Amino acid sequence: MKRKNYTTGKQHNLESFLKENTGMGTVEVILIIVVLVGLVILFKDQITLIVQSLFTKITTQTGKL
Repeated sequence: MKRKNYTTGKQHNLESFLKENTGMGTVEVILIIVVLVGLVILFKDQITLIVQSLFTKITTQTGKL
């Protein structure tokens, strides 16, 4: 049995707009990249210290093998 749709015109337009997601993928990817670049810029010094620490541990532990 089919249900009748009693939505108003504006509500129907809003629902169809929210269901429409064509082209949103590109915008979302660009926003994610912008956020990641911003985080890298903000935490550049901390990221550099972590990477240097990891490489130091790797080189010292590989020397033990």
